[in-house]
Amino acid sequence: MKVILTKDVEGWGTIGDIIEVKRGFARNYLIPKGFALEATESHIKHVQEILKQKSRKLEREKAKAEELAKQIDGLEIEIKKSVGTTGKLFGSVTTSDIAEVLKEKGFEVERKKIMLKNPIKNIGSYNIVIRLHPQVSATIKVHVTPENM
Repeated sequence: MKVILTKDVEGWGTIGDIIEVKRGFARNYLIPKGFALEATESHIKHVQEILKQKSRKLEREKAKAEELAKQIDGLEIEIKKSVGTTGKLFGSVTTSDIAEVLKEKGFEVERKKIMLKNPIKNIGSYNIVIRLHPQVSATIKVHVTPENM
């Protein structure tokens, strides 16, 4: 039986793929779970239309991400934190702190998009990559300074 996938199914294919499966697998698993539709002409057109809409949405998101990347690429921000006598921070600078400072400057960036491997625990300047879209990223410079300066 030929079915068209409406969702990605590991080991079988991705959305929009037309695959040949056994009738029982299609009727008892793929179709009831919403992973596939029977490969009729109308279902194929329906899934292709969904893919076109998804593609247009991704292009709009990419354009927005590119515009934001132009604005924040090379931006320098300063974060003040209290420091011990050895120069280590009390606490650390996290993605939430960076997102908050960016928001204060007028840039709406989700903290999940800030690529920080480990929280910053020392004073200094750090280059931080912000992945705004799978194909678009920007780099900002974060200066961590003592609070009492």
